[in-house]
Amino acid sequence: MNNQETINKLNVLLADYQIFYQNLRGFHWNIQGRLFFELHAKFEELYTDAAVKIDDVAERILTIEGLPLHTFEDYVATSTIPVTKNVHDGETAVRTIADNLKELLGLEKEIKELAVEKGDGGTEDLMSDFIDEQEKTLWMMKAWLK
Repeated sequence: MNNQETINKLNVLLADYQIFYQNLRGFHWNIQGRLFFELHAKFEELYTDAAVKIDDVAERILTIEGLPLHTFEDYVATSTIPVTKNVHDGETAVRTIADNLKELLGLEKEIKELAVEKGDGGTEDLMSDFIDEQEKTLWMMKAWLK
């Protein structure tokens, strides 16, 4: 079975997660205002989870005999998630996280469909796990913004 299409899409997901992770770190470090304590802790929870997902995606690429991207140059060039800089307010940060999650979810659903077509149960299961968790997180971000 040719896994190259799946590997390519997983590498985009890997790049997206790396940028998402770094965006979250920036929000964690730079958040200000009355919601500092709440958001500072939440952003740490989210970037810790993203770090685990980064490793999971890279290991899945290796498992299906691909080579994961591993330089920031590649991540910035490949990612569909924009780099976000100098965000200090909670609403902008949470809105950006929601937008990033929508982007991740769209790609994860695409990868899951491809995995189903190719009979790649491992990738399908990984994407299913990510999707289930992130749909809930996205719902929470939207609820916070109301």
